[in-house]
Amino acid sequence: MSAKDRFHDVVKTALQKDGWMITNDPLSIRISSTTKLYIDLGAEKIIAADRNGEVIAVEVKSFLGTSLIAEFHTAIGQYIVYRYALQDFNYEQTLYLAVPLNIYDDFLTQPFIQSVIQRSQVNLLIYDEEKQEVALWLS
Repeated sequence: MSAKDRFHDVVKTALQKDGWMITNDPLSIRISSTTKLYIDLGAEKIIAADRNGEVIAVEVKSFLGTSLIAEFHTAIGQYIVYRYALQDFNYEQTLYLAVPLNIYDDFLTQPFIQSVIQRSQVNLLIYDEEKQEVALWLS
């Protein structure tokens, strides 16, 4: 299992403040008898007492490395593999990539980066690490 991202607990707190119940920390997906994938968080939100709740999986990224584009490559690749695994193994979670608000504002809003995000069908959870709150959901 890989190490937790630096902002793992920040995103966990932000989700809880936003009304989500953390169900998995991490969410484990067995893809073979010897191999598992680990998505940082699984969460559920009860919409109403008589309806099914939403369920999500969240991969947390901090973008603290020396190269934003290298961090972006890794995040997109990891996101796509996790999304395929959730689909192929019949998990009901919708996958989100959690990124800091300042990275979203300064980097992920660039036209080419936005194009890659849209064409790769990446759902974003933008978090404010200082307030430990969800700033924006983008699907």
